[in-house]
Amino acid sequence: MIKREMTITNNIGLHARPATFFIQKANSFKSSIWIEKDDRKVNAKSLLGVLSLGIAKGMVVTLVADGQDENDALDGLINLVQSGLAE
Repeated sequence: MIKREMTITNNIGLHARPATFFIQKANSFKSSIWIEKDDRKVNAKSLLGVLSLGIAKGMVVTLVADGQDENDALDGLINLVQSGLAE
C-alpha cells in the first residue's frame, strides 16, 4: 500500500465532469484506490463517493492505492489531475 498527497489544480475541482474523468482513470487500474480528505476516506472508483468529498481547487487530498499496479495507478491519477482534467 502506498500513499501520496495531491493538490487539486483545475478550476472547478473534482466535480461532475472532471470527477468522471478521474473515476474512469481510477477504474482502469486493478488496485484498490481511495481518496482521503480530512477525516473521510472514499473509494476513488465511486462517483458518489468522490463527489461527496466536495473537493475544490487548491485542496490537498491523499491518494491511497493497494495492489499490483499501485504505483502506476497513483502516477496516472496525479498526472491526470496535473493536466487539468480536460478543462
